[in-house]
Amino acid sequence: MAVFKYTGRNKKGALKRGTIESKSRNEAIAELKKKEISLREIKETKATIFNKDLSIGGNSVKNRDFVIYCRQFATLIRAGVSIVESTHILAAQTESKALRKTLIEVEEDIREGQSYSDVTEKYPKVFPALFVNMIRAGEMTGSLDESLDRLAKYYEKQYKLKKKVQSTMTYPIILLVLIVGVVIFMMLSIVPNFVDMFEQFEGELPAITRLVVSMSEFIQNLWWLGLLVLILSVTAFLFFYKNNKVFHYSIHVFLLKMPIFGKLLQKASIARMTRTLSSLFVSSVPILQALAIVEKVVGNPVIGKVVNEAKANLEKGSPLSEPFEKSWVFPPLVSQMTAIGEQTGSLDYMLEKIADFYEDDVDRTVDSLQSLIEPLMIVTLAVVVGFIVLSIMIPMFTVFTEMQ
Repeated sequence: MAVFKYTGRNKKGALKRGTIESKSRNEAIAELKKKEISLREIKETKATIFNKDLSIGGNSVKNRDFVIYCRQFATLIRAGVSIVESTHILAAQTESKALRKTLIEVEEDIREGQSYSDVTEKYPKVFPALFVNMIRAGEMTGSLDESLDRLAKYYEKQYKLKKKVQSTMTYPIILLVLIVGVVIFMMLSIVPNFVDMFEQFEGELPAITRLVVSMSEFIQNLWWLGLLVLILSVTAFLFFYKNNKVFHYSIHVFLLKMPIFGKLLQKASIARMTRTLSSLFVSSVPILQALAIVEKVVGNPVIGKVVNEAKANLEKGSPLSEPFEKSWVFPPLVSQMTAIGEQTGSLDYMLEKIADFYEDDVDRTVDSLQSLIEPLMIVTLAVVVGFIVLSIMIPMFTVFTEMQ
């Protein structure tokens, strides 16, 4: 596929520059005509990472880069720098190649007279719907700097919250993998060295020793079967998780009902939902539109389903808090404070307070879990290793006793 650089005008007469991939120059021209671009110039250029279009995979912008962009953009606008100049500055200094390419194109479109919200809406893989709608509301009310500041604070909070939850969930998984690795090493390297010695015993081996020897022989002879089962299980899980809505929903229900970690995920999701909804309300985004956005960005289909029910409830003229009260996933605090917010006309404030409460609760839970997980996993490792060592030592003590 060749890459062609073009200059032309769209149907509104605005100047448009960019690149397009195609098999030939004629095909590139035909594709641009379908997009209603009147060409002035088109020529082949070398394909590089800078002139390829953003794709769903590989080139997506990382959360960290987007958070930094939001904070820096808000700071520049607050300082009185124009949107065009701010975009130019941030495109030059960002470390993300995908974000740099997008910002260069955004700058070109803004210089042609398009609004910032309309331009960012063209790049849904970089600028989320929440960002675009809050920017549009800020443009309409003349409070773009305030909207940007709220967005920067929102994404910073979400990034920190997500990192805390991820670190808490990842730590036990790493330790579990370590325990499995230690067990496999002992079964393949240490236990087999004692098998020959055990075979010379005329007496019957203890049950614990027979179990460990059987496990060792299974791992040595049928390790490929275990690996095959693991690969097939993971593949099947990922396939159904991505393609089966019922299975996807059921997995999230299971995660939310897990002991200890389920409560953590539940609180984090509620904090994300209420923080997002509060930010949209403060930015004067219509409530039905705000609920539709929250349903998409909340990241949990169980909570997303309740938000969708709340949206349907409002369309019928019923209270927003009613579906929250009926759902098992929302504690009474959420429905009660939401109902008070509706009655007093301070829904955005109440949602913000709910978010503050659950974010603080997540912080406390994470700190508590991190202090408990490490000693718990160390004890687990000691028990597993001790079990294997005990299975080896018991028959050896028996032999020594008989020799004496």
